[in-house]
Parts: sequence; C-alpha cells; structure tokens
Amino acid sequence: MAADKPNPTDARATPLAPLPDHQDVETRWWQELWRRHTHITTPLRARGLPCDIEFGLNAYIVRVSLPDDSYLVISPPHDPPSERPPGDPGGWIATREHPDDQTLFEVIYDSAPSNDPGAPQQPEARHGGSAQPLIEAIDHRLAQLGLLPHPVLPHESPHRHPAQPSATPEAQDVPGTPHHGPRYVYGEALRDLTDRLNAAESHADAAALLHQILEPTEGLLAQLGEFFEAAGEKAKEAEEDDGFDLSYDLADAAAEIRNLSEVLHVADDRMRVLTPLAPAPRLPSIPANVSPLPPRPLPPASPKATPPARRTP
Repeated sequence: MAADKPNPTDARATPLAPLPDHQDVETRWWQELWRRHTHITTPLRARGLPCDIEFGLNAYIVRVSLPDDSYLVISPPHDPPSERPPGDPGGWIATREHPDDQTLFEVIYDSAPSNDPGAPQQPEARHGGSAQPLIEAIDHRLAQLGLLPHPVLPHESPHRHPAQPSATPEAQDVPGTPHHGPRYVYGEALRDLTDRLNAAESHADAAALLHQILEPTEGLLAQLGEFFEAAGEKAKEAEEDDGFDLSYDLADAAAEIRNLSEVLHVADDRMRVLTPLAPAPRLPSIPANVSPLPPRPLPPASPKATPPARRTP
C-alpha cells in the first residue's frame, strides 16, 4: 500500500488520513477486508478521519477515530449476524462512543432492517446498505459537534480545482428521452476528457484532468463505484437467485473500483509536480553568407626505400 502515502510536495491538496499502523496491515486477509470497506473508509479519510477494520461482536466493523478521543463504530446489523460478505450488509449502524464517558454514546445512523414486522422502521432503513446516506449522516452530526477535521460541502470536495469543471452530460442526451442525443453520452464525455488530457500543455493541466477521475468522493471512480453498488441493489429487487448472484458480482466490481481509486488517489498530485526535461542546447549554425573553411592539404607521403638491384648469376 505504498501508493497510499500522501504527497507532501503540494500543500493545495488535502491528503487522506493515514492508514492504520499495526502488523495486520501487511497481512493478506486484512488487506482484503480493507478493500471491501473502501467505499466507507475512503470518504471518511478524505475528511481527515483515521479508520481501521476490526472484529466486533459478530462481524467486522469500521472504527473511526475522532479528534476528542471518542470514536465511531460502523457495523452491519448485530442480530441476527449477517450472512452477507463483509462490506456489503443489508444495512449500516453507526454509533459514537467514548472509552471513559458512557454518556457520549449515541446512534448516528441506523439503516438495519427490523426483524419485528410490527415494529416501526427507522427512516434510514430505506437506504439499506448504501454508503452515501451513511456518510452524509456522519458528516451532518460531526459538523454539529465540531469534530469534522476537513468538512466537505455538498457538490464540493477538498481536492476540487474550480478551474476545471467536470464534463457532465445533459440528461436530455440519455437514451429513452424525447431528445435524440448520442447513444453513449457518458462514454463520449469521458472520451472528450481523454482528448483534453492528450492536448494538455503542462503537467499541471494534466493533473487537473486526472483529478476529475480520482477525487475520492466526487471523482468518476468514486461515482462509478456508487453506480455499481446501486445496480447491485436493483438486481436484488428481482428476489431471484440469479438476481442475488448478480448483486454480489456487482458489489465485487464496486469494491474493485474503489480499491483502484484508493491506490491511485495521489496520482494527480504526482503528475502535478513533474517537471518536463529542458530541451538540449542547440549548436550555433554557420551563417549562410560565410564560406566554409578550405580543406586542409593532406600531408606528403613518406619516401619509400629503393629496393636493391637483383644480382645476375
């Protein structure tokens, strides 16, 4: 995970909070758990909140350290234990706790489905295992408490460069609307971004375009992860075995995309500080009105010895 280290050379960028510092970080099983939870940890780390993966009462949880020594526990439903894979529960429960002050305990978010048909559902239950409403609820509460190191406003991110607006396709260009726009409008928007990258005149311009893809909360990869997660939820609505299998495949795709975003999140900063090589100095050319020097005469050939005369018998 060496690529996860922030680049200190650019003070304009807000780096992600550091990775946990313990021996499990180097193990394959922990890295797999981390990969499956990056849709939760990356947005929180972008807000300056350190995260870790631990085993809770009966499932793996995300533990988030807060500036006042309290912490968040983000977990799947407690009872009954979830049979879904780590990082993809049917709902999320986020609580704030403090090791020495039990009065600080509070439930910030609860989208876990109720097992009691007669019990009223929590308002968040309609969101199920979606990550975005969970992050928004945490944003709202921590901002109220003054515990959000790097607040992220709606439609704004700590890395965004205002001079480079994202290319957002018009909704009227989407197939199925009365307007007849391009068939693959989102692919064409990305192709346009690629063309702009090819034509960039500096590494700073290239970095600003690369940032549109890699920004950890609003960038294309982050939103693509949300898209596949939403597609997985849509597949479940069929309530068929193949629908559930497809949802798991889509959830894995979302996790892979978020992992890629995690690995490359400083690539735009690294691009920005690249310095192009200075052109090689050109030798002075001979003016057209100056005649070239005459060729030097060759040195005289050295005299050869005369061979002796042949004696006659």
